[in-house]
Amino acid sequence: MNERFRNLLVAAIGATTLVLPAALTAVEVQTGQDAARSIDAEVQDLKGAVLDLNRELFMLEEELLYPANTQIAVFLSMDIGEFFALDSVQLEVDGKEVTNYLYTEREVDALFRGGVQRLFLGNLKTGEHEIVAFFTGVGPHGRDYRRGATLEFDKGIGAKFVELKISDRISKQQPEFLVTEWE
Repeated sequence: MNERFRNLLVAAIGATTLVLPAALTAVEVQTGQDAARSIDAEVQDLKGAVLDLNRELFMLEEELLYPANTQIAVFLSMDIGEFFALDSVQLEVDGKEVTNYLYTEREVDALFRGGVQRLFLGNLKTGEHEIVAFFTGVGPHGRDYRRGATLEFDKGIGAKFVELKISDRISKQQPEFLVTEWE
């Protein structure tokens, strides 16, 4: 064996023994791996607990901000959509603008496929109220289109759910905009 190669081999073996002490056995290595797995499992359990706690805090926040007896939720849905391409919706409650939403092509497509969007969630005291919704988009024959729909209602104790619905009126070949209360 070449003297230089032998010296390099001895140096490499010496370096290895410095890194891995002779007292370290296979059992100790296995114990270290088991401890690492145990710590990893504990970390995953803690992550799950944090996610559960976060979900509970979100639900509690919703209950505190929007109590069921004063809550109002406004939803938007579409049906067919041959005579109207939605661009935006502006929502007013009792003369105050509460939402102005600009839609992407993907969001409109989701509404056409049966999706329902929660446009507004807020609080209203009991009594008479008015909701006005303005729909902006492209109507029949490619013309810009802006129409409104109104609902006057009496808010009692308990949650109130309102739906803004855009549908096609085939007989007139025009879009129809409805505001209805859910029972």
